[in-house]
Amino acid sequence: MSNPDTPDGTNKPARGHDDDDAVVVADGIAKTNEPVSSAVAEPGAATRRHEPHEPPRQHLPEKLYEARQKVHNKRIDGPFRRFKWLMMVITLGIYYVTPWIRWDRGPYAPDQAVLVDLAHRRFYMFGIEIWPQEFYFVAGLLIMAGIGLFLVTSAVGRAWCGYACPQTVWTDLFQHVDRFIDGDRNARMRLDAAPWTWGKVFRRGFKWAIYALIGLVTGGAWILYFADAPTLLRDFFAGEAAPVAYITVAILTLTTVTLGGFMREQVCIYMCPWPRIQSAMLDEKSLIVTYKDWRGEPRGSLKKAKKNPGEFGDCIDCTQCVQVCPTGIDIREGPQIGCITCALCIDACDKVMADIGRPRGLIDYATLEDCEREAAGEEPRSPWRTILHPRTIAYSLIWAGIGGAMLFALGVRSHTDISVSPDRNPPYMLMSDGSIRNSYTLKLRNMESRPRDMEIAIDGLPGGMMWTDTINRDEAASTQIFTVPADQTRTVRAYVVAPADVSARDFTFRITSQDPQRETDTAETRFDAPGESQ
Repeated sequence: MSNPDTPDGTNKPARGHDDDDAVVVADGIAKTNEPVSSAVAEPGAATRRHEPHEPPRQHLPEKLYEARQKVHNKRIDGPFRRFKWLMMVITLGIYYVTPWIRWDRGPYAPDQAVLVDLAHRRFYMFGIEIWPQEFYFVAGLLIMAGIGLFLVTSAVGRAWCGYACPQTVWTDLFQHVDRFIDGDRNARMRLDAAPWTWGKVFRRGFKWAIYALIGLVTGGAWILYFADAPTLLRDFFAGEAAPVAYITVAILTLTTVTLGGFMREQVCIYMCPWPRIQSAMLDEKSLIVTYKDWRGEPRGSLKKAKKNPGEFGDCIDCTQCVQVCPTGIDIREGPQIGCITCALCIDACDKVMADIGRPRGLIDYATLEDCEREAAGEEPRSPWRTILHPRTIAYSLIWAGIGGAMLFALGVRSHTDISVSPDRNPPYMLMSDGSIRNSYTLKLRNMESRPRDMEIAIDGLPGGMMWTDTINRDEAASTQIFTVPADQTRTVRAYVVAPADVSARDFTFRITSQDPQRETDTAETRFDAPGESQ
């Protein structure tokens, strides 16, 4: 019988780990002292001999990755934990309550304060209304959000991740459900290790039902931003809502439960790109959660410290900082990708330091510069001086400049707009009296929540007259007045006629609102004629 441990299936004995001829992989290349043809490698892998001058080879471990170790974080109280509670209440309150806030825009516009009206292609945010052609305002908001994230990160590390990121907020919410149903850290660990009994099945079922309810409420709140909230909620439970509403809620329920209820810290460590970008935002002047190893090392228990005074640091290796961490990292190993700067480890460490009579701040928000200064016996700088360094000031100025420019643009923008599209086939028509006619499609926009009369005038076309599908040619004139409904665009089919001696030229349609604001907008277009253009 052939030996399955050999590449050619012969009875050649399998090699041990200490055999000099064994195949190893270094830098993605299989190396061996045997001829290449007999090397054991994955199909298609590059293989070469291990040269005598190369350093000793190390055999690959049997497992190329570590299995997930489930995080059971411990309950803790302290200023940073209370701040997380506050942020969770604020962010969840904003998300769930905002669709129900009313905002009076008059009888012709929706009264929902924040509404993404896809049917009419509008975005309402309190007193601001964004039309499709004004999408640059949305782009500006996204740019401000990105720069704001850079600003926060450069000043206080991943504080966004630790307190306000949706993944963090919902994960924190699910972890509180775990504590409510299963108990604190040790109780949850015992329950996970226990065999499946009816009691465990009931606990798991009850907890997962709460997970599903949170996910359903989360998905349900999301769709309320896209339609009138009371009406959509009534239609949803009556089975009369659009299919896309049910599909969206189902998808968001599944993703919320999966990401917040089960994957949790894996999203922050493996899926989120921000931890891999944040290093470019940080320097030695950035405030981050730091373990002061010069003060804590070497670690030793209280008993060892009492027996050997002066030989051990302040860290008693109680691992409380690890037990309270929502991502399960050990901050004492230094900055790492799993740290979301929630600072719960600071609360835990400060509590232990208070209990054993040692000064707080073994784990603290600090900059690398301040750590060096404090290790040398100097006084650290004040937090304000730490935060206000040139990079954070530059980000703040850029952020404020973009915000100011957007506010200015919102303040001076016109609520009247016109666009013109000329007919191309035929470009012009010769009338029986020798005059020349061109046809155009006009779009008149009224971006206010009330109907308005708009005057359309022709500028730059000598003798030009205009009529429409709803106006007889006998009533043609150089100006016409149209009523545009509130918060809508009216399409007008317009015909412009000029005398026979007028040559091809550019001219302008000018629109003026017939109200005290007298807002004006213009659109330049082309009048085609048999003669040469001027």
